[in-house]
Amino acid sequence: MGLEEIVKLGLERGFFFPSAEIYSGSPAGFWEYGHLGALLKRKFIDAWHRLMVRRDEMLLVDGSQILPKPVFIASGHLATFADPITRCKSCKSVYRIDRLLEEKLGIKVPERTPPEQIDAIIAEHGFRCPACGGELDKVSLFNMMFGVSLGASGDEGYLRPETCQNIFIDFPRVYKISRRKLPLPLAQVGKSFRNEISPRQSLIRLREFTQAEIEVFFNPRTANEFEKAKTVADKELNMWMGDRVEKITCERAFEKGLVSSWLVAYYLWLVQDFYFRLGINPDKLRFRRLGDDEKAFYAAEAWDLEVLTSTGWMELVACNNRTDYDLGGHQRISGVDLRITEDGETFLPHVFELSMGVDRSLLALLEHGYVQENGRSVLRLHPALAPYTLAVFPLLDRPELTQVAQRLYSMLQLDFDTFYDEKGSIGRRYRRQDEIGTPFCITVDYQTLEDNTVTVRDRDTMKQERVSIDVLKSFISDKLVI
Repeated sequence: MGLEEIVKLGLERGFFFPSAEIYSGSPAGFWEYGHLGALLKRKFIDAWHRLMVRRDEMLLVDGSQILPKPVFIASGHLATFADPITRCKSCKSVYRIDRLLEEKLGIKVPERTPPEQIDAIIAEHGFRCPACGGELDKVSLFNMMFGVSLGASGDEGYLRPETCQNIFIDFPRVYKISRRKLPLPLAQVGKSFRNEISPRQSLIRLREFTQAEIEVFFNPRTANEFEKAKTVADKELNMWMGDRVEKITCERAFEKGLVSSWLVAYYLWLVQDFYFRLGINPDKLRFRRLGDDEKAFYAAEAWDLEVLTSTGWMELVACNNRTDYDLGGHQRISGVDLRITEDGETFLPHVFELSMGVDRSLLALLEHGYVQENGRSVLRLHPALAPYTLAVFPLLDRPELTQVAQRLYSMLQLDFDTFYDEKGSIGRRYRRQDEIGTPFCITVDYQTLEDNTVTVRDRDTMKQERVSIDVLKSFISDKLVI
């Protein structure tokens, strides 16, 4: 299925829809999650917590979304977090020019290309406004952070453009009280805000979005002595080698110098395994190492975990070796010594980052899972991610059946997200649940009245199985393990 079909599904079934849509002319880049989308998002985050945070013994933080100006001086965002823009002199349309040149002319403009060099590209190709054909103005840089005024004094603050800065400035206290040694992974999930110039493609590019962030603090001198990494030595990474995806073991990736350390190999495998477990097709997932002209200003080594969608390869997770850039910047601006001492060595920790786009991940899961076959639309999400785990139906709208079905619904609704429906034909009720991804439909029929069993229908195979109500909870729970 393509993006258009997924957006249509999102709108018609309430997975997601534009913010403030009753007001015409509302700015783009803001989207709401309806009930089904909110359930899917919560379960995705629960899976991230279980398969990443709990599995790797990470520590959680939950940071403020507004931070004071010095934080972003130290991080470099005030100086460098900007995109090149231009404006049409005739119709006044504003464009993010690097993306426009790639889209219209196939010209890739590297990160941090000076505005005057982009002006030269525009002049060389005689490129004009795609809306009206007018002349484009000189290129300038637009900082994408949302500024806010704090209190009556009007102190400067900013909505955070990424969730990781909280983790960096919280590290000294968390490390001190954790009684843990490095490597120490800290994690948080929360909102970030970027004043995108031309947000589009629904959940792919937003001005307000959710990130699941992991920052691993480590000693660069001992990054290859990371014992946990040796447990995944034979696990394979899907690595883009310039013309193909090659499956390369973590051990081989380290030995060939594709990754800088055993620690990096381990965390790349961990995040790849997370998406495999959620049901992303392994053939449509790859790590692509970014070149010097692509990677962020703070990264010495950068990998994007990308997924193949109908719009092409899309970044899901930015995996960056940030070295001591962040702690060094905060140490310099704050004047606080952020070095630690372990095993007689005093040093400033380095950081390896796994920055996951939650909204993009949900969109990818929806697109990969939504299929049309044999006249029915089916959303094949992993049962643990499906918005509703169960739907309870009486076979017919008859009191003797609906009363039992309603009691069964009451018995299940506190343990599972459960939907109840007694209207229409049983076939149509099944189809409605197939389309929103409900993996199990439970039907109360006349045999239920005789032997206390119900029919459990599987969404993907459409096979039906008789299960005793007495063991129904454990029967379903066993199928939700990721």
